[in-house]
Amino acid sequence: MPVPTPRTAIEAVTRRRFLASGWPWRSVAYLLTAPPVMLAAGLPLALLALPWIVLLLQVAEWDDPSLTGLALLLVAGAALLGAVGPLVALPLGAVERWRLRMVDTRPVASAHRPPGHAAWLRTRYSEAATWRELAYAVLLSTVAPVGYAAALVLVILIGACVASPFLVSLDGGPVALGFGQVSTVGETVPYALAGVALLPAVPYLLALLAGAHAAVARALLSAGTGERLHAELVEVSRSRARLVDAFEAERRRIERDLHDGAQQRLVSLTLQLGMARLDLPPESPAGQAVAGAHDQAKQLMAELRELIRGIHPQALTDSGLPAALRELADQSTIPVTVHTELSRRPPAPIETAAYFVVAEALANMSKHSGATAAGINATLDGNVLAVEVRDNGRGGADPARGTGLTGLADRVSVVDGRMFLTSPAGGPTLIRVEIPCRQTSDPHL
Repeated sequence: MPVPTPRTAIEAVTRRRFLASGWPWRSVAYLLTAPPVMLAAGLPLALLALPWIVLLLQVAEWDDPSLTGLALLLVAGAALLGAVGPLVALPLGAVERWRLRMVDTRPVASAHRPPGHAAWLRTRYSEAATWRELAYAVLLSTVAPVGYAAALVLVILIGACVASPFLVSLDGGPVALGFGQVSTVGETVPYALAGVALLPAVPYLLALLAGAHAAVARALLSAGTGERLHAELVEVSRSRARLVDAFEAERRRIERDLHDGAQQRLVSLTLQLGMARLDLPPESPAGQAVAGAHDQAKQLMAELRELIRGIHPQALTDSGLPAALRELADQSTIPVTVHTELSRRPPAPIETAAYFVVAEALANMSKHSGATAAGINATLDGNVLAVEVRDNGRGGADPARGTGLTGLADRVSVVDGRMFLTSPAGGPTLIRVEIPCRQTSDPHL
């Protein structure tokens, strides 16, 4: 079974061919490019933390400092770091995600969500990813230099041990090697042997340091699976809302074009045929032909009105959901009672969704239920619009046997609503729809 290719520097350290691979060089490149980033992040953060530095100096001197002054300095430092720190951490996070690819071949996704219609700063300051990046910037400016310095001292010490015979012969005097001093070549032999023995461990040490740094960076700067799914879900919800808005705008445009264009021309044609019908003898062939055309034009005009009403009912736009539901009840082939209790008018997309759910439910009842009576109940309780459509038909409605009920559920889900169905064999059938209806400053938005 083939051994999988290592994806990180830490995984590469465990492989036997580590020293012959490119991972030691990638680790060295990652470590060498880190100090400029530390400096670029540390300087502005040090300026932001200046009140805290003053506070530490006062506490160190302890010349009877004022507690009020200390508290003000503490609050000022926290305010500066919280207000300006993210502006330093955001570009730093982007740079570090790019650098991370040197020692980690796994995809690195940003945890930031798209700003959408909201302001960029408000979006960034309200998400956890920004504050994790700020925490990483603080660690990179404080803890990371200590770890890098310790590793550098250890590497220099190993190099000095290896080169100690040459250093003693060139200097001619005692040479300090950390654990002691040597003044002759003979005294340097144990140190030189220890240095040579430890020399192959240097690439492992550097790779482990780079791998640890990269692991912290990935944990704080990269989006986890849950965050990626959440971001994708938010984007899908936003794109779905944009599609709904675009579809509703197109629906209204078609309704307006039919009402102001085709219907007006058809009305004019009907009037002209009516005038021509009056001028011709009723029993003449021409009079009968014009009379037939006149009747067809009137029938077509009635059908066009029904089509326009089906695209977007004027009553819904002008008078709201209660009036539109009563109009649906009047047009139904079975008797329908309507009861509405709405404390305010819902937003237009929710009104439209609720209206068409009721319209399609009544149409399905007329075709399939065999009902002799139906009822509609619409209430707005708090922030939830609840609409119920019931009948006394034969029941047995099953979404698996057709797309009508599934289409109703899909229509409701577009506005983040839910649909419940109760339809035992023998009836009755109850369809309940619940749609979140948060109050806005404009009820039509």
